[in-house]
Amino acid sequence: MKLQTKIPLVKQSKNQIDYNYNVLLFGSCFSENIGKKLDYFKFQNLQNPFGILFHPKAIETLISNAIKNKAYSEEDVFLNNGQWHCFDAHSKLSNTSKEDLIFYLNSEIKLTSEAIQNSTHIIITLGTAWVYRDIKTDSIVANCHKVPQKQFSKELLSVQEITNSLKNILSLIKSINNDASVVFTVSPIRHTKDGFVENTQSKAHLITAIHQVINNKSFYFPSFEIMMDELRDYRFYNEDMIHPNQVAINYIWDKFKTVWVSDESLKTMKDVDVVQKGLQHKSFNPKSQVHQQFLQNLEAKINTLKSQFLHIEF
Repeated sequence: MKLQTKIPLVKQSKNQIDYNYNVLLFGSCFSENIGKKLDYFKFQNLQNPFGILFHPKAIETLISNAIKNKAYSEEDVFLNNGQWHCFDAHSKLSNTSKEDLIFYLNSEIKLTSEAIQNSTHIIITLGTAWVYRDIKTDSIVANCHKVPQKQFSKELLSVQEITNSLKNILSLIKSINNDASVVFTVSPIRHTKDGFVENTQSKAHLITAIHQVINNKSFYFPSFEIMMDELRDYRFYNEDMIHPNQVAINYIWDKFKTVWVSDESLKTMKDVDVVQKGLQHKSFNPKSQVHQQFLQNLEAKINTLKSQFLHIEF
């Protein structure tokens, strides 16, 4: 008897992620969940230089500005509730100093440009098709930064608008890096503040648009479908009943690595995991001979990994 439906997954036959490759992640907070896993296992990666970006237009703007080497200035920031913000970035970049914010925006733009050029894999997680347009400038913002709602109009991006945005993203990436594999995924996090029906409509628009653009260099990973079909139980959610809990994140990560991580790297991941758990170990008797031997063995494992991969640091 089968008590669970399974999403069929096929391991990538080429362009798999390994420890010599660079991964760049953009998008919804689910991309940061995957990024934390890459961090833990010591893969080379960069996550959301402008913070969490929920919709495709925000990601397109960042990639476009990075490739065109946009220079942020005083015209691009504003003061609200005691902090300086930028409508292109998440509030985690906001700062009490205008000068520091502008400096950081330009530093991250440069970092993003370099990462796009050097990345072998770019993972883009789309969260929602709902966007907010600044009425004054007639431009779609990445984040409202708690500016009064009356300053914005709320819109649902059409399938065609999302498709065009994703095509632009792929074209921009290709213009400076024709070799990168782009992996699209839709965040399983539900944007219930938009409404339950509206959230479903939003996800449908995103999924439909992605399937209009995937090709031999761009791919789709079904994180949304895994959550909805394989993990269709509230025990896999946090207390807010919206965000996947750690069990669900670990489950989807296991599926992702099965498809996208090379077999050789899976072996290295096990060695890294042993070291990470060893570093977290707390001894009841730190001065004991047994613990000192444990530390020597751990140091030997660290040195072996660092000799194989120069970027690895613990």
